[in-house]
Amino acid sequence: MRKVRLASFISIDGVMQAPGGPEEDTTGGFVFGGWVWPYFDETSGELMGAAMGQDYDLLLGRRTYEIFAAYWPSKDDEIGTAFNAINKYVVAGPETSLDWAHSHRLEGDPADAVRALKATEGRDLLIQGSGELVQTLLAHDLIDELTTLTFPVFLGRGKRLFDDQASPHAWTLVKTHSSESGVVVSTYRRAGEVRTGTFGDQTPGPKELERRERWAAEDRR
Repeated sequence: MRKVRLASFISIDGVMQAPGGPEEDTTGGFVFGGWVWPYFDETSGELMGAAMGQDYDLLLGRRTYEIFAAYWPSKDDEIGTAFNAINKYVVAGPETSLDWAHSHRLEGDPADAVRALKATEGRDLLIQGSGELVQTLLAHDLIDELTTLTFPVFLGRGKRLFDDQASPHAWTLVKTHSSESGVVVSTYRRAGEVRTGTFGDQTPGPKELERRERWAAEDRR
């Protein structure tokens, strides 16, 4: 059974839109494309390479596939060579042309298609970008490992990697590193259900009881 792994550039406030260049994704009037480059140094590149690993196929949403398919086929550096040789599984309808070598369409319900692909034998499935697909897979508990490269910038707008539909789970921090430019690379693996608790005296006083009742009433309005 394959694992689904995510490796994603994000800002401090969780934006993942157009990290690589000004024209990568301007939807919604996004003007900060290329926001990773002022902070991307040799260490960041090495950490990204380590996060991606050496043995994987790509799992991509339509938009990220189109960005990658327009850029990587002509590249012969280490990442380009790897991307061009491996399988690319793409969640996209029949209107999307899959002309990049070794590309395979996943049709139907995205969660069902990825669940079926996970159940097969083969390499791990690495997701990059693909924000809508990531949100769908998190909602259906289909991502096994998260690696975030958090860059020291607050964007305030743009597409965010996580939304409020994700399936609640605890995660274990497996490793974390930082670069000289302030990029923090952290890898997490699923660790069961969310655990909760409380600090201090758990016996509520009159004011606390009144606050709870008032807030509950506000929530029902």
